[in-house]
Amino acid sequence: MIAADVRTETSRLLAELIRIDTTNPPGNETAAAEHLAAYLAAAGVESQIVGREPGRGCLVARIPGTGDGPSLMLLGHTDTVGADPEEWSVAPHSGLERDGFVWGRGALDMKGQVAAETVAVAMLAREGWRGAGDLILCAVADEEVGNGWGLSWLVEAHPDLVRADYVVNEGGGERLEHRGRVAYTVGIGEKRCSAFAITVRGKSGHASTPSAADNALVKLAPVIDRMQRMRPPVAELPALHTFLAAVGEDGADPAEVVARCRAENPILAAAVEPMLGATIAPTISQASTAVNIIPGRARLVCDCRILPGMTTAEIEQAVRAELAGIEHEFELVENVGGTLSPPDTPLYRVLEEFAPEIEPGASLAPFVNAGFTDSHFMREAFGSVAYGFMPMRMDPLLAGSLVHSADERASMDDLELATRFFLHVARAMGEPA
Repeated sequence: MIAADVRTETSRLLAELIRIDTTNPPGNETAAAEHLAAYLAAAGVESQIVGREPGRGCLVARIPGTGDGPSLMLLGHTDTVGADPEEWSVAPHSGLERDGFVWGRGALDMKGQVAAETVAVAMLAREGWRGAGDLILCAVADEEVGNGWGLSWLVEAHPDLVRADYVVNEGGGERLEHRGRVAYTVGIGEKRCSAFAITVRGKSGHASTPSAADNALVKLAPVIDRMQRMRPPVAELPALHTFLAAVGEDGADPAEVVARCRAENPILAAAVEPMLGATIAPTISQASTAVNIIPGRARLVCDCRILPGMTTAEIEQAVRAELAGIEHEFELVENVGGTLSPPDTPLYRVLEEFAPEIEPGASLAPFVNAGFTDSHFMREAFGSVAYGFMPMRMDPLLAGSLVHSADERASMDDLELATRFFLHVARAMGEPA
């Protein structure tokens, strides 16, 4: 199949997936799974659709291996966030092809990658290819909300169906240019979501006689201020030094790089800063339930992300020290993620082999995602080596502004590039040892 056909086929499949509204909630991912299953069946690939309920299906397709080689999973999710049509210049679920892009909700996050992975699997099946180990395509539900309908459920309910030695998922492949060098990011891990709550107490009363009460909401104000100004704990992340070397900042102080690049290269600064340590952001405050009741209890919830290897005990200790002198209660309300795969594996070397195909002279830059990905479930359940990577030459400033936003669109050239990459990684990882 010539390159032009790869571009056309992947773009067409993405457009078809966009036209299936899988906004989560409610999801309706089974409709997308059935469409993918029918497409794969035409290429001779068998699929299964499983889900906790009929409308929330996950697709698992497989080209069985011929021997004892490692298994490789191409992972993605088919659900999307919502879209307000009034904010868009095209219909959000049109799948319109225009100006070299496929437009619509999910084009970047992440139906484009699902389409490229699926086309690659179909092409391999058409040519009769089989690797030494199983090649698995997994397109799951419920990544955007994470209420237990997607991969977290699959690894528990059907572990033998989704077990894999190596995984390629979302969370990397963005182009970085700095000091005359070009690097493409590889997501080797993600930070742990460790949200916590701070509660302060007073004495409730009628708001018409405020002097008779002890307003807990007022007591919460200095808590919010201190959490906003707090310097969270830092940690040493070996991969950060590899990342900096790849972008021409070898030996530089990471915090200095962030400070310098906020203006000159904000994309680079945004990638480095989360790898310095924990982040804390006040996000939710809760107090009175009525305008005429002075609250006797007020609660602040803070989003907190910590690097793999850091502990929630470190965060609690640091927060309590920051709030010294303020009577408060600390409660951990979330504790998930925080896994890491080493960047010295056969799969990583396969990614490195493809880098010149993306762009001559390009290197790879391993980084830890500030956000959460489904790769966590594969690492935790099976010890899988999982990376986030779909190479995109698209301007990262533009791409970043379009994810979860209006006029989301994927470059058709990037879709072709991604399909060629998934073909490369499947063939290379499928070679006999």
